[in-house]
Amino acid sequence: MSDVRHVLVLPDREAAEEVAEALGERFGVSEEPQLVRDALAGEDDAEDAQWLVVLRDEGGRLDPGELDAFAGEWDGWREEP
Repeated sequence: MSDVRHVLVLPDREAAEEVAEALGERFGVSEEPQLVRDALAGEDDAEDAQWLVVLRDEGGRLDPGELDAFAGEWDGWREEP
C-alpha cells in the first residue's frame, strides 16, 4: 500500500472543521483527517492563518480533482504535493 496524502487548504478553522466532518459523508473517509493551522510567514494574527486538512489515502482511491472541487465549496483548494 502506498501512503498517499492529500492536503486541503481552507481559509479558516470553521471551514476546515466542516470539511473534515463532510469528508466522511461525501467520500466515505473513515480515518479522521488531521487539522493543522498554517500561519502565513511573519504573521502572528490568527486571522491571517489558513487551515490545512490532511488526510491519508492508502491505495489512492480518492480522486484529486473531486477533492479540489470539494474544498472549493468552502473557498479552499487541494494542494499538490
